[in-house]
Amino acid sequence: MTENPKHLLDSVSESTRRPSKIAKTAAQNLSNDEEEQQEAPMGPSPRTQRYLVAIEYIGTRFSGSQQQPNFRTVVGVLEDAGVHALSNVCHVDIQRISKRKPAEVLPPHEPTVVRRAVNHFLQKNEGDIMVIDVQCVPADFHARFKAQERTYFYRLLSGPEPLSTFERDRAWHVPEELDILAMQEACKVLVGHHDFSSFRAAGCQAKSPIRTLDELNVSEVVSTPYFPSIVERRQNNLTTEDLHASSNKSESDLPVSSISIDDRASGFNGEASLGFGIRRRHRCFVVTARARSFLYHQVRLLVGLLKAVGTGTLTISDVERILNAKSVTAASPMAPACGLYLGHVKYDLP
Repeated sequence: MTENPKHLLDSVSESTRRPSKIAKTAAQNLSNDEEEQQEAPMGPSPRTQRYLVAIEYIGTRFSGSQQQPNFRTVVGVLEDAGVHALSNVCHVDIQRISKRKPAEVLPPHEPTVVRRAVNHFLQKNEGDIMVIDVQCVPADFHARFKAQERTYFYRLLSGPEPLSTFERDRAWHVPEELDILAMQEACKVLVGHHDFSSFRAAGCQAKSPIRTLDELNVSEVVSTPYFPSIVERRQNNLTTEDLHASSNKSESDLPVSSISIDDRASGFNGEASLGFGIRRRHRCFVVTARARSFLYHQVRLLVGLLKAVGTGTLTISDVERILNAKSVTAASPMAPACGLYLGHVKYDLP
């Protein structure tokens, strides 16, 4: 999935059969990050029900959006290779046909029935895609043209150690240390209404490079999968005991923790506090980008620039120069697809 997701929900997929009594008549594009350049097509016939469908998936084992022989895709299942979704959205038109009387169209299924039926077949196969929500919508509702806002997340793991097997293809591994304060300053330059020509791929077909980036920030979070260390477990036990012991004391009498958060954090990465077989954790950074629409590969190009700022390769002045250059060759190398997640598509729903 690039930042131009044109995901389609197949009939459920190339390798599955459609659920009993559910005959899908059409599936439309999932959220499109390029500016809407045409009117939404007409809705389905009155004999069908249109559903809005939210799906999550791991993009690692998919080969793109368009249908291809011998490859899993979004028209077959999902979209662009390597990119993930916490919640991507499409709409689908379904007719419920009677088994006994094939010419008879029955009342539509409840959304929960559609969700269970589709997931039943999806989970029989790879198990890396799932329908997480279904809602009935009017016949003229369009998943792409009605979208008001899209939010992407990008995960970076910083540290010299190789990535854990559990994190492989789920984040961008940056061996160098990242300066989060410098990255946050760079975000301030990039957020807002700009000509983002320097942050669009050469193949971008959007008519205009002008976009309004409503949010761009970097935060440090606990790396996942997360399991507490022995230091944390001891600290939590001490805190619990202290709270029980001091339940009748005033706030000024409460004991102060002997281990600060900073001490515990340094213990995670320090050799001295680790025993045999204990993996050192990476620092985990999440870049959040939110806008009504994005250019092709815009988020990954923005993250590539922020990473270069975090490692000291670029300065804030360089960021301003690249933004003002308005050239598709100006930005730093693009961040890999594996760290990108479509987080949320916002609608004004009843």
